[in-house]
Amino acid sequence: MDLDPRRLLVLSAIAQSGGLAPAARVLGHTRSAVSQQLARLEREVGLPLVDRSGARLELTAAGRLLAATGERIGKELGLAVQQLGSVNQQVIQGPVAIGATSWVLARIAVRALRSLALLHPQVEPRFVEAGLPDGLRQLRLGELDVLVITDDRETALPLPPSVQAQVLSEDDYRVVVPATWVVPTAAAELSGRAWISAPAHSARGRAFTRFATAHEVVPSVEHLADHLMAVQALLAGQVGAAVLPAYLAAQLENVTVTTLPVTGSQITRTLFRTGHGGSALAARVVAEALKQAARDYAEAATVAGRTRGDIVIRPLHDPSEAPPASPPRRTPGSSRSR
Repeated sequence: MDLDPRRLLVLSAIAQSGGLAPAARVLGHTRSAVSQQLARLEREVGLPLVDRSGARLELTAAGRLLAATGERIGKELGLAVQQLGSVNQQVIQGPVAIGATSWVLARIAVRALRSLALLHPQVEPRFVEAGLPDGLRQLRLGELDVLVITDDRETALPLPPSVQAQVLSEDDYRVVVPATWVVPTAAAELSGRAWISAPAHSARGRAFTRFATAHEVVPSVEHLADHLMAVQALLAGQVGAAVLPAYLAAQLENVTVTTLPVTGSQITRTLFRTGHGGSALAARVVAEALKQAARDYAEAATVAGRTRGDIVIRPLHDPSEAPPASPPRRTPGSSRSR
């Protein structure tokens, strides 16, 4: 049985606050999200954890046991933070300028700010809306300390000096066509049709160029749309096909997500300054806060039904890092889980 410790923390919050709504206020989630987390935990253990028959929600014996475990986990995490603070004699503090796209600002910025205020109150984060070219320029010039970008794994951009990167998320590409089109069985069938592409420097632009070159696809007209809201609007208008990350393709209406192969994957990378000074330490803790905020957003979106399937958490290696060692060869019939 695999138990998600974060769901145990949710159950502990329910036990300590006395209900779903007060627990949601404590955790900064919606009541629905807390209820969904509780339901998932009950499915994991195969037992009811709360008694819903009365006027007031009460924990069962199994629920009280797991809530106590969640409380211990919370205390241990708090103790770990304190111990790390005592080990590191240098106080992590100071301003951190964070460049991010509108997509990141709308989805994970607030979560990251709340986390930093709780764990590192002396860090002064400041978000700046920045795209890929201007964000990289500002990072090189020292105007930004942290930058979140969308990149293409096969053609990932090189890092500026004294900058490290970590991958927040990764997704395969899909070819999407308007629902009114005949579903293509081969990529060549989309040559001579209208396409919704992206600027050549963008991740989607590079993925489309790779796809078009590999399959000799020549658009009759190539609309350029950088922001995802613009792409969604054009697809809703049935004006052309597009190469999109799978998570977005699955959310769209009035489109057909084809099975045409697209090599590579889209990655979201956090670039941050390195070194031994206080500003570098502050940039690193901001990068960690962004990573956790991205995970929390993905789980909340799954719980709310805005995405299909469940999120998969696994180690993601940045293209600038050495590739991980190959796993041992498996015999037929064996399985592996992450």
